[in-house]
Amino acid sequence: MLRKVVRYLNNPILERPADPVTAFDTPELHTLVEDMFETMYASHGIGLAGPQIDLGRRITVIDVAGADEDESKKPEKIVLINPELIAKEGKQTGEEGCLSIPGFREPVSRAKFVAVRARDVKGEPFEISGEDLLARVFQHEIDHLNGVLFINHLSALKRDLIKRKIRKLQKAGEWE
Repeated sequence: MLRKVVRYLNNPILERPADPVTAFDTPELHTLVEDMFETMYASHGIGLAGPQIDLGRRITVIDVAGADEDESKKPEKIVLINPELIAKEGKQTGEEGCLSIPGFREPVSRAKFVAVRARDVKGEPFEISGEDLLARVFQHEIDHLNGVLFINHLSALKRDLIKRKIRKLQKAGEWE
């Protein structure tokens, strides 16, 4: 089932840390994960965090295969529950956008390589690492779970400019 993606400035859940998931391997959790992937794909995203669908839980789904122009690439679904970054190395700067802030893309500096510790839907702990785009998405989505948006990594001037543009769109009824 498609879920509504929460828009920035319309819901404070995006700026609050999410609560840990405590119930694993339940039909509700499996359905939630399916819904999150369906919503992410329908929105043409490569990552989606719980707060973005108005769910204050530490869960995110990721599939960077969707970022590739090659349509024949198979999905590479990653589910991270209660994730935490355990290692970071290097630096990269690249353009980021967000399903909760559509239409805005800005360069953001992140670690080039990260390692993450998380749980799967059954509650089993695992570690996963990634570099380049995957590292960027891991960091972006974990930021969401901590109440941090990609615009928080921008200068105050750039962030205020984006907020002003969004408020204008809201007044015009173009930002729901």
